[in-house]
Amino acid sequence: MNKKEYRDKVIIRKRMMIIFGFLFITFLLLLGRMTYVMAYESAKLKAIAIDQWTSEVKIEAKRGRILDRGGHELAVSANVYRIDLDMNTLRDTMKEKNLSKEDVANRLSSALSMDKNKITKVLNKTLPGGLPLGSATLKRRVEKTEADNVRSLNLRGILVSADTKRYYPNNNFLSHVMGHTNSDGNGLTGVELYYNKELSGMPGMRIAETDKKSKEFTNTISEYTKPIDGEDVVLTIDETIQHFCEKAADQALSDNKAKAVTIMAMNPKNGEILAMVNKPDYNPNSPWIKDKSYDELQKLWRNRAVNDAFEPGSIFKVITATAALEEGAVKESDKFSCSGSITIGKKVIHCWKRGGHGEQVFTDILKNSCNVGFAQLGKMIGKENLNKYIKKFGFGQKTGIDLPGEAKGIVKKTNSISDIDLATISFGQANTVSGVQYLTAFNAVANGGTLITPHVMKEISHYDEKSSSEIVDKKFDISGSNSRKIVDSDKVAQLRGYLEKVVAEGGGKKAFIDGYHIAGKTGTAQKAGAGGYQQGKYIASFAGMAPASDPKITLFVSIDEPDPSNYYAGQISAPVAKQVFNDIFNYLAINSDASSEDIKKSMLKDVIVPDVRGMKKADAEKVLKEHNLTYELDSNGDYIIDMNPKPGYTVKEESKIVLYTGNTQNYNKVVSVPDVKGLSSEKAVAVFNGLGLKADFNDEGIVSDQSIEPGNEVQKGTVVKLDTDILGD
Repeated sequence: MNKKEYRDKVIIRKRMMIIFGFLFITFLLLLGRMTYVMAYESAKLKAIAIDQWTSEVKIEAKRGRILDRGGHELAVSANVYRIDLDMNTLRDTMKEKNLSKEDVANRLSSALSMDKNKITKVLNKTLPGGLPLGSATLKRRVEKTEADNVRSLNLRGILVSADTKRYYPNNNFLSHVMGHTNSDGNGLTGVELYYNKELSGMPGMRIAETDKKSKEFTNTISEYTKPIDGEDVVLTIDETIQHFCEKAADQALSDNKAKAVTIMAMNPKNGEILAMVNKPDYNPNSPWIKDKSYDELQKLWRNRAVNDAFEPGSIFKVITATAALEEGAVKESDKFSCSGSITIGKKVIHCWKRGGHGEQVFTDILKNSCNVGFAQLGKMIGKENLNKYIKKFGFGQKTGIDLPGEAKGIVKKTNSISDIDLATISFGQANTVSGVQYLTAFNAVANGGTLITPHVMKEISHYDEKSSSEIVDKKFDISGSNSRKIVDSDKVAQLRGYLEKVVAEGGGKKAFIDGYHIAGKTGTAQKAGAGGYQQGKYIASFAGMAPASDPKITLFVSIDEPDPSNYYAGQISAPVAKQVFNDIFNYLAINSDASSEDIKKSMLKDVIVPDVRGMKKADAEKVLKEHNLTYELDSNGDYIIDMNPKPGYTVKEESKIVLYTGNTQNYNKVVSVPDVKGLSSEKAVAVFNGLGLKADFNDEGIVSDQSIEPGNEVQKGTVVKLDTDILGD
């Protein structure tokens, strides 16, 4: 072998080795890649493959109902449909049938009664990178007729599946408690939000194999997981009592031209909320009001009884009085002197009655709602002890009510309470509370000294198909941390007796119903704002319980920013409570110790007899009818020359007025001085003007006293001096 041949063989061998090495490396790489794909990416690729040849449809669970304690439906879910788009399949269908997006939009618009432009917008949507969407939701909560219309289009890629729609049969009724759901059917506010997990249930799934055109194979078995429907939430709310409170709140809002009204009714023995009303309210079937901003909607949806805190005013005196009795800081015979004001440090605190209440015992300062007396009582208790009871009653902390967004309120720390703070806290200023927080504390006075967590959930249940019966899964348990003894039973029983006098004889007497023993307290608090207290803006509240010896029902009424001409709680909140109490007594068959005639009479409104003398008979009759008064008339003359009782007397509606007639317009000029105490100076002047009397007062405010006692007969033109106060009860 020569050199040339040897060299050629070496070169060939080297080339073969290089090629072989390259092929070997390639083989190793392919083997490694295959191993990696088969071993490490198997699960991922399998999932992708399954996704390609299967159709996966989520089946929504039916949302549970919300019921009142009697089983009446307050919120239900109706069966409807949803329209979704499988965009890839729809694009293939459009190519096959030679359809444009405009054609598809036109057909869908006709089938769904939906704006064509909105449909076109969905069809043209892309991913952020510009790639076409794989799927899209076109419309939710579609009725069966429209769903059938879409099916009849026979366009692959347009999917019709089951959906649910939340429906509130009673519209605005109990709206702030129930709340509403969002577009996906999840709770957004109220019970719908708080118990969303229980109400929602678990969605099901249906998986089926499909061909390349997304059509299901007929010879394969679909995988199906049945949805688990949501549980029913049974509320403590009594639909009938709620109706009473809704009716009264609507009337109070209108009569007092108020910004808002809140009414709550509770069972003090177990913390069950029987009714909770906020007016104005909204319709949870259509919570999104077009002409309102999101902030305005949030305010409309707020449950003010739970979410808002305010200075309580004189209703807080119940807590101060309890602390004084518990600590032994006061005896029933202790004397309190009120000259109309008290000076603490460099600040003068006025009583609502500028002329003062004089010398009083403990029961009197409660009955008269004397600020000066309670400022003295606060000093006797001391800031450490007073704050101890404020915290015992749960102020400054959440009650734990099962509704979202609860306010804690503000309680001053003991080490930051000055002497003036101690005085103002004692009669309901400086600290803030929520409505539900206050009524929870008030319940402890009603039930013998136990603080119980307020709640709207009575039980949670579901329907068991196997046993064909309703199964209770959970009940609200008031034992353990939900219930704790905070004050002595005998002390609060003693206090309930004092509070009964407030309704029978004091500032809450317009809540009095003959034959029933109602205990309660009124409170009129000036609203705080930027720069201090706001002129002409008040919250008038009343808290009551009945029967006083063993309360079965407690009631809270709050009127926010009533007409400034009449804002005293004793004048406007107590009558609302009276009406609600009467309705509840009849409904619950709570017996009275008075005759039905006496009760009916006590429920009639007081009316100041108008002056119809000098009028023609027909005109006089019309005026008396407008005041809901009856009359007895002789027929001797054309004009009214005298009447009995005289104009200015306060009588009940339906009372009979005797009219005397003559042939001239001359008439007796004697009138009875009306009772204008508790009215604003403006309203008192209007009453006097209608009777021909003159009012003399120094400052505008609420009339606390008058120089001529009500019922005295005087000549027209007589001047009556009025004492007015800026704030009361």
